[in-house]
Amino acid sequence: TVEKPIPMHEVTDDLGKKISLPKDVERAVSLAPNLTEIIFAVGGGKKLVGVTTFCNYPEEAKNIQKVGDTLKPNIENIIALKPDVVFVSTASQLEAFTATLEKQGIKVFVTNPNSLEEIDASIHKLGEIFGEKERSSMVVDRMYHRGKDVELKLEGEKKVKTFVQIDKSLYTIGKDSYITDLIEKAGGISVTKDVATAYPKISKEKALALNPSVIILSESPDNNEPNAVFANSDAVKNGKVFKINADILSRPSPRIIDALEQIAKSLHPKKFE
Repeated sequence: TVEKPIPMHEVTDDLGKKISLPKDVERAVSLAPNLTEIIFAVGGGKKLVGVTTFCNYPEEAKNIQKVGDTLKPNIENIIALKPDVVFVSTASQLEAFTATLEKQGIKVFVTNPNSLEEIDASIHKLGEIFGEKERSSMVVDRMYHRGKDVELKLEGEKKVKTFVQIDKSLYTIGKDSYITDLIEKAGGISVTKDVATAYPKISKEKALALNPSVIILSESPDNNEPNAVFANSDAVKNGKVFKINADILSRPSPRIIDALEQIAKSLHPKKFE
């Protein structure tokens, strides 16, 4: 018997690279928690055969074979799983490793959203790859309506000067981070929005000069209070320091809308009473 050729289609990733994939992706590996979340949200979770140790949401993701962490995935493990495609987020992953997988005939699809609209686009693309266009459109529609609701409540409100502390050593968000866009849409203005790159580390001198009205902490065990340099800032003096769960804030996935709502309520409490 002659084996039937597998129907393929071409998709373009966020690096503009055209990738030929089976129309029915059967085996996929996700190397970033946000991508795992998106794949489950669009109905592709059953096709995941490998994820990272950080992929902890939804609950079912915990039962999938682990292929190392986001920064140091185990290439041998990935190859052994024979995936049709490996999903990578550029924020954390490396060209050398992509080349190794491609030599084995494993396709690598890269996402790198820098805004909320680009997160929507990632969801649509992954929906298309898993043959779940309708489901991905529903996910994006729900996000859109919740975002619109926030936008209407904040109409005409003055933007609040906001500093996002990713960790206590003064890592923050710069102009290439989707969180900068998130703050804007939540009625704030990031005081580091013009700093180069996505997640720059700033000096104490620079931090001191910023004087934000609000500080948002990406909440994790070693980031539960503002750096001491902010002791005399308006934010600390007025008790305007808020924590947002790091998993929700730092993953460009459907849950980013939860972060948007929480930040908007923190910045403009009266509008959400």
